[in-house]
Amino acid sequence: MQNIGERLEEARKRKGISIREAAEATKIRSDYLHKFESNQFDLNLADIYVRGFLRNYATFLKLPAEKILNDYAALGRSDAKIRQPSREIYGRMEVSIASADERNAEKAAAAPEPQPAAEPAHRPSGLGRSGSSLPVGPAIPPQLIFRGGIALVAIVVILLVVWVIKAIVTDPTPVTSRPAPAAAPVQMTTDSTVTLIALDTVRVKVVQDSDNKELFQGTLARGQTQVVPKRGALYITASAGKNLEIEINGKRYPMPFEGYDRAKIN
Repeated sequence: MQNIGERLEEARKRKGISIREAAEATKIRSDYLHKFESNQFDLNLADIYVRGFLRNYATFLKLPAEKILNDYAALGRSDAKIRQPSREIYGRMEVSIASADERNAEKAAAAPEPQPAAEPAHRPSGLGRSGSSLPVGPAIPPQLIFRGGIALVAIVVILLVVWVIKAIVTDPTPVTSRPAPAAAPVQMTTDSTVTLIALDTVRVKVVQDSDNKELFQGTLARGQTQVVPKRGALYITASAGKNLEIEINGKRYPMPFEGYDRAKIN
């Protein structure tokens, strides 16, 4: 049959925690828990505290606390060692007795009150009414405090002005982030046209196949379109084919290449 310590140790290991973690969770000193699991209960404490710690630890480990306490009582250790409590905190219990300072205060109260020394007939000049050798009045002249406050306010104002000037002078918006103006639409007089649609920035050149006439050359920004006339086959050259689509008779077609190349549109 397992003793109390073996049951406590087995339950703790079954929870997968260390003695240190158990001590932090229960607020019971780790050396006490180590003694409990070693089936040692000589903590040099009153029995009521040992029983209280055992109950808390058993409850934390989800063991029957009353069964643990009954087995502890069967060991015949109840009230075996009782001493006067001292000012220490064990777990969540605090017991206090008169401290050394309190005992000294009691001795001082019992002693005869000392008679005050006779005041000298002539008080030295420059001493305050209380007899102290320190001069009467504030330690720091008010003028220095006032000047220090003015200097601090001036520093804060200067820093604020510098920050405002930097905020005004510095333009947070880079020039490259401003979108290029959209190209003006071209009014066509013919019914057959090709619309260039830029999916991203791309440079495009359109040449008419029949007479090698250049119909358009330029850079289109993202979302920008350009309409060119279509009289027969066209050669379209793009710096990045993946960034360009064409629209013919209401239908959109991607370029047959992704990088820099040229395609013929019949």
